[in-house]
Amino acid sequence: MGQKKDLTGSERSKIVRYLAEGCSSLKIAKLLNRDHRIIKRFIQNSQQGRKKRVDKPRRKITAHELRKVKGAAAKMPLATSLAIFQSCNITGVPKSTRCAILRDMAKVRKAERRPPLNKTHKLKRQDWAKKYLKTDFSKVLWTDEMRVSLDGPDGWARGWIGKGQRAPVRLRRQQGGGGVLVWAGIIKDELVGPFRVEDGVKLNSQSYCQFLEDTFFKQWYRKKSASFKKNMIFMQDNAPSHASKYSTAWLARKGIKEEELMAWPPCSPDLIPIENLWSIIKCEIYKEGKRYTSLNSVWEAVVAAARNVDGEQIKTLTESMDGRLLSVLAKKGGYIGR
Repeated sequence: MGQKKDLTGSERSKIVRYLAEGCSSLKIAKLLNRDHRIIKRFIQNSQQGRKKRVDKPRRKITAHELRKVKGAAAKMPLATSLAIFQSCNITGVPKSTRCAILRDMAKVRKAERRPPLNKTHKLKRQDWAKKYLKTDFSKVLWTDEMRVSLDGPDGWARGWIGKGQRAPVRLRRQQGGGGVLVWAGIIKDELVGPFRVEDGVKLNSQSYCQFLEDTFFKQWYRKKSASFKKNMIFMQDNAPSHASKYSTAWLARKGIKEEELMAWPPCSPDLIPIENLWSIIKCEIYKEGKRYTSLNSVWEAVVAAARNVDGEQIKTLTESMDGRLLSVLAKKGGYIGR
């Protein structure tokens, strides 16, 4: 039994299904004609999550370069470590080293906020993971909305601030502010959308269904084959406009029946791979503290950033689901990170 390189996405999916059926790692290795050690390593890594990095010696930065970095951090508040070092023409420095150097002269504020998980939430997350262990996630369409504003993610702006410096003031706009609501989906290695919700429209059950009719169904879904539609699983979160009886009945009339709708556990943004896509897009459109003067300009930035996301990036996100399910079970329903 010869050793091969990394497991393919298809092989990883099969391993998860065989585990759900009670197969041992040795039996799985024989079924896939793979080395037993590779199978065991994949199972262990999926259950343990991401390993902590071992601290390595920092790359030496000269005193002159250090002064340049300190000056750039002072001139570019809220910038990323990469932007600061690039502005100094210092290349080849890994992120861990950049951050270690900046910690001596600056700090990052505001931790990520997550909805709290109680015992019921954790049980529902575990039940969800067990239910979908055997699912072929290449056939799941993951959908979600994202709001983008002119000044950056609502209530969020962070980056490196030099010690002794004050964070720059971000004034609230009295007029002309607001944001754009964006809807998109990902399936296998394909991006569906993004589509823009009309300004001023509040998404209730009726307006949400009308929006899907005008965008998703007319521009994408109706072009697909009958066999594709039959096998596709539609995922949406538990927003009231998504989970209402009206929306469920309307989707059933459009051919997406209740058994083709993925049930979704509460408080689980860490389990939706499209959330990672939103992070990629937001990092791109708001890099270096960029702000916008009109809703059309921020929408154009979203479209441009989405076009730069290639199929391999999307495939990496959708193929991560097997590992996410194993992780949520290993953590007994707790958060797994993204």
